[in-house]
Amino acid sequence: MADLDNGNMSFLDHLEELRWRLIKALASILIGAVITYFFIDQVIEVLILPTRKLDLNLQVLKVQGMFLIKWGLAFAGGVIIAIPILTFQIWKFVVPGLFVNERKYLFPLILFSYISFLTGILFAYFVIIPFSLNFFTSMGYGDIQNNFSINYYFSFMTWLLLGTGLIFELPVISYILSAIGILTPPFMRHYRRHSIIIILILSAMITPPDPISLFLMAIPLTILYEISIGVSWIATKTGEETSNLKPG
Repeated sequence: MADLDNGNMSFLDHLEELRWRLIKALASILIGAVITYFFIDQVIEVLILPTRKLDLNLQVLKVQGMFLIKWGLAFAGGVIIAIPILTFQIWKFVVPGLFVNERKYLFPLILFSYISFLTGILFAYFVIIPFSLNFFTSMGYGDIQNNFSINYYFSFMTWLLLGTGLIFELPVISYILSAIGILTPPFMRHYRRHSIIIILILSAMITPPDPISLFLMAIPLTILYEISIGVSWIATKTGEETSNLKPG
């Protein structure tokens, strides 16, 4: 495999490096999926827990329903477990040839990335999902029962959990883009008003179509954007210090 530290890689070398990074990323997800599958019953129980206090019945409507659910959840769990490795692979590919003072930020970046992702998942599980389920189950009519397809329910849960987790990675993405010179604090401050529109669009894409969930997602996203400006400043200052260390 080509060495990124030489700083003189050809286009084909970069493609080869990308191929190996993707292979390692996929392998980490598959290993995480296998680990998750050993605890799949416990995972299902945790995801069903928000329905216990609601007038909500889950039904398997397809013969292969539970099979698809278990493997789908296993894959989602594999992604969650592999987040540190995925962050490492992205960082090593995007920011090659790190100096010593840059490398010391790698472990904190991976740790912060994982904490941010888990925080997003917990926020979705304990805040957005209960409000959403209460909102939709309250839309009942007369004697009509709330019998939901278990496949749809788990798709709904997985989309919200993973989507919110990824959104909470905004400061990490900001750091990486700032480290390679794409983002700067002045740029982010200048487009702060525009970011509000993008935040509302992202919130609408991830959350169910109700105003409460949209509002609950938009608030932390706005806070994360402000945090990302500070993170971008840190990355920019680090890059300037590194440039000063370069000869000539």
